[in-house]
Amino acid sequence: MDKVFSSFVIGDRSMLSFIKRELHNLVIEIGFSPHRAAETDIVIAELTSNLIKFAGSGELLYRRIDADDVPGIELYCLDNGPGIDNVAKTLNDGFSTSNTLGQGLGAVKRLSDTFGIYSIKGRGTVQHVKLFEKSREPAPRHRTEPDAACMMTNYPGEKVCGDGFAMKPSAKGTMFMMGDGLGHGPHAHEAINCAAQAFRYSRSTDPGEVIREIHAQVKRTRGLVCTIAHLDKKAGQWTICGVGNIATRIYLGLENKTYTPYNGIIGHNIPRTMHNTQHPYSKDQMLLMHSDGIRTKWKLSDYPSLLKEKPGLIAASIYKDNWRGTDDATIMAAKFND
Repeated sequence: MDKVFSSFVIGDRSMLSFIKRELHNLVIEIGFSPHRAAETDIVIAELTSNLIKFAGSGELLYRRIDADDVPGIELYCLDNGPGIDNVAKTLNDGFSTSNTLGQGLGAVKRLSDTFGIYSIKGRGTVQHVKLFEKSREPAPRHRTEPDAACMMTNYPGEKVCGDGFAMKPSAKGTMFMMGDGLGHGPHAHEAINCAAQAFRYSRSTDPGEVIREIHAQVKRTRGLVCTIAHLDKKAGQWTICGVGNIATRIYLGLENKTYTPYNGIIGHNIPRTMHNTQHPYSKDQMLLMHSDGIRTKWKLSDYPSLLKEKPGLIAASIYKDNWRGTDDATIMAAKFND
């Protein structure tokens, strides 16, 4: 599965037929039937035409996905338009108004396997869609698994991403890694791939030890910054260690604990002594991590009721308003409800 999202920046209506054709060709290539491809065309046409009509401009992010070997496509439609007064009303099939976004959103929801929308009046709208070749129910999440979503985009013009995110189960919970290779492009991509491989193969659940293992493996690369977080549910505890500017916050409601990483570059110079930071785990927490391609001076309190939404909408809403556009960008949100 491709982790990185590709992007269409949409500035006028002339782009819509091109986008529809490109994504139609993509879903046919990955195995959609002509009927499902036609339904995908309807979804993309509704999202993009509404974006132009009501917001004037915006962005459509897309990537290939799969679930249980069923191919699919994932979309995020982002805009900074007037927002939606009544989201529930707009989701009725055939709803149309000249004052708010909404024409055809009922059809988008009906044709999609996953659909979510978050909107703030005066600040824009985020829509999240997944379509699979065969309609399928979402796989049940194991009680020990977090509900997580990650958005990752390249530096504009680059073909590969220098950021990376990985998650794996441990004997007592879940481990998370987010890293950012220095700079962008192929050399940064090489560094983060090497780090991700070291993370996957590490048998340690001690974040500081895993950082040292990564440091040893990436010495011949450009280097990177990285943070490792381990959730030990049995002990009711977070353990975190990082080097460099990966932002890490643990939320319970609107209150959060922000982790401060060590200075240095993994693969080149890290502190001789690194201590893990520990924080208690409790039900209903959210872990949020992002690279420096996302601005850090945002507040969750500026997003009314966003915590109620799925992790994908949470990550995308923060991405939309805080993407710098000067580097690779990655943001991940994970919820823990049990």
